Amino acid sequence: MVQDDKPVLPEDLQKRIDKSRQRVIESIGKNMDLYGVTLSVGYMYGHMFFRDTPVTLDEMASIMGLSKTSVSTGMRTLQDLKMINKVWGRGSRKDLYEVEQDWYQTFIDFFSIRWRKSVEMNRHALERSLKEMRMILGECADNEPVVRMLQADIEKIENAIRYYEWLNRLIDTLESGKIFELVPVDPNDKAQ
Repeated sequence: MVQDDKPVLPEDLQKRIDKSRQRVIESIGKNMDLYGVTLSVGYMYGHMFFRDTPVTLDEMASIMGLSKTSVSTGMRTLQDLKMINKVWGRGSRKDLYEVEQDWYQTFIDFFSIRWRKSVEMNRHALERSLKEMRMILGECADNEPVVRMLQADIEKIENAIRYYEWLNRLIDTLESGKIFELVPVDPNDKAQ
């Protein structure tokens, strides 16, 4: 028997499947802090992961036992992270959402954006301090203890700048897709 394209299962079998799914949902929810989202938003994503059809805000509010406003905010967060997509549904006037199936691209998008911001901010601070320290070094060239201290600091800053140059190359490798040449995706993965 099939109801709404879902098989009607014996109650004990449905409970076992639900228990297995719940374990995955909880795991996803707990690990979503990696993306900077709350546990409840992670659970929302986990519930959507197992859906074969898009979900409305009302449906998700009912599933989660949350207000529509809270669900809307969570969905917006997931959409901003490119983890879910708003989709069109025939005959529906409500917004519909579904999980982005390409987790590899989701990872690349999220970390590339975050890392680039971090690199830019930190490089700016490092380069500004490097310029200032070189100026002070020129002013204090006859003070050996100050020169040694500044030279050590300058070396540390230059090493940090080289690290951020490397991190930019890593981000370029992610964004260009060359990462998949270095770390191939399982050929059985349908998302790639």
